[in-house]
Amino acid sequence: MMEQRILDIADQLLLIEQELKVQGWWDEHPPSAEALASVVPFAVDSLSFEQWLQWIFLPRMKLILEHGQPLPNASGILVMAETVFASRPEESRELRRLLAAFDQLISPSA
Repeated sequence: MMEQRILDIADQLLLIEQELKVQGWWDEHPPSAEALASVVPFAVDSLSFEQWLQWIFLPRMKLILEHGQPLPNASGILVMAETVFASRPEESRELRRLLAAFDQLISPSA
């Protein structure tokens, strides 16, 4: 049922947000408008991956859910996270687990 999937995704977004806060990776102040305007995937040229999650990914996904817009068909976030956190496997374990679950929820085969 579509509604349940939306609720599950919304829950997952909250868990991701919580984990960013738990790890101290949540910023009080937004990056510059220029940094946020990056068109590079994951804004790697201007934001850290954690900033991208907080300021671009989470707000964008919330908008999609709130306005009933079509969900992205695939999410490659975990792949990116694995790369970014290669040097921090312990502290990023829970976040990577949450992102993996998100990727699964988004995947149409779910």
